[in-house]
Amino acid sequence: MDDPKAVREAFLEIVNSQITNNDPPETKQTFERLIKSGWSQQDSKKMIATCIAVEFYGIMTKQKPFNDERYLKNLKNLPEEPFE
Repeated sequence: MDDPKAVREAFLEIVNSQITNNDPPETKQTFERLIKSGWSQQDSKKMIATCIAVEFYGIMTKQKPFNDERYLKNLKNLPEEPFE
């Protein structure tokens, strides 16, 4: 996937799937919290997708597994920037 738009869409598809399936439930909770705080649906999903991107970056560049604990912590800290 060298196309940045395709990568972005793939991450947003993951976000939509997590929200729809409530798996993990923290994704949907974070989405609802951001909406209640005044963020648009689109911006809320983009922020969540950034948290997913952090994990995929670690997988691709450092051959490290998806870190569920860090992912959930990054979700909890939104709208602050996620950390690696």
